[in-house]
Amino acid sequence: MLDSKSSAALDDLLVRCAAGDRAAFRRVYDLQAPKLYAIALRITRQSSLATDAVQETFLQVWQNARHFDPKRGRAEAWLVGLVRYRALDLIRRAGREVLGAEVPEQVDQAPDPLEQTALAFESEALQRCLAQLDPERRRMIELAFVDGYSHSELSTRLGVPLGTVKSWIRRGLEALKRCFDE
Repeated sequence: MLDSKSSAALDDLLVRCAAGDRAAFRRVYDLQAPKLYAIALRITRQSSLATDAVQETFLQVWQNARHFDPKRGRAEAWLVGLVRYRALDLIRRAGREVLGAEVPEQVDQAPDPLEQTALAFESEALQRCLAQLDPERRRMIELAFVDGYSHSELSTRLGVPLGTVKSWIRRGLEALKRCFDE
């Protein structure tokens, strides 16, 4: 809590901010940011949310300092009210109240060594089978399944009828299946 002299100085700085004084704004930030961050951190219990709350608070101060009236209350109380509102708003936007820093346990999504070996074997088999395909069928399968083209896009791109594209892809997939089954 500021003494009356410091409080009056902060009031004056906010009035100067309302007039667009960047140096006054910087001084308000230097004086109040640590305290406002601590308040936001107590409310949000997350450093990133507290930082966002302080940033949004100072953005609001810069844009709306003209709404601060020293006759209606102290600058410090106005700033605390802004950061409190911002912190609560961020929690609401997150869709949940943060009660602690407990991180849920997550399963490792990376394949284990056995799965990696199987994937490598399957990749080698796929490359071997693709190499055995007719070049036109291989090209159609690669365009459809690697590059993501639809049958109609391939028909337009290659200038062949849609039924032909579908037949080429179907025959190519059948050939791949036979190769994999061997």
